[in-house]
Amino acid sequence: MYSNTDIFKIETNHIVPAQGKILISEPFLCDHIFGRSVILLVDHTKEGTMGLVLNKPLPLFLNDILQDFNYQENIPIYKGGPLSTDTLFYLHTLEGITDSLPISNGLYLNGDFNAIKEYILQGNPIKGKIRFFLGYSGWEYEQLHRELEENTWLVSTESKDTIMNENAGTELWKNSLGRLGSKYELWSRFPQIPALN
Repeated sequence: MYSNTDIFKIETNHIVPAQGKILISEPFLCDHIFGRSVILLVDHTKEGTMGLVLNKPLPLFLNDILQDFNYQENIPIYKGGPLSTDTLFYLHTLEGITDSLPISNGLYLNGDFNAIKEYILQGNPIKGKIRFFLGYSGWEYEQLHRELEENTWLVSTESKDTIMNENAGTELWKNSLGRLGSKYELWSRFPQIPALN
């Protein structure tokens, strides 16, 4: 049983960050990029950490930013983070794309973009296979360590299907928190700015 003050105490779930894991922001983080965000860690070393915010869609589509890309459907783009916002990153599940970085089981970052474009233009499925992001999120090693100690983030895992589901956007944060257990599920129902409740 929790006391009234315990439910507002954000505390770590003691999972160590690693490539392929996700960061879930604590409920009261009011940053416009990182508030209520879920970030896939695509690289995590002693030098630092790189991630992509999975659940912040931009009002842009792939056709809007690629002049030579003529595709009928609108392919959404997400805000990967505040760094290199003019650079396109892409997560995919396509094996054999040259120069892809393996993230976790069957999930890759970037690689030969011409092969990706060719795959799309041949009419192959995109949903669940490729997601696009502008910019990325980055931390120096000690910086992420410090933010974890301050309980800004929870570290968790998420299935490849959930990571690649572009429709999981607005509910992804709430669902990812809820999967961690009852206390975390309770947090997911807190208003981001309690004074507005």
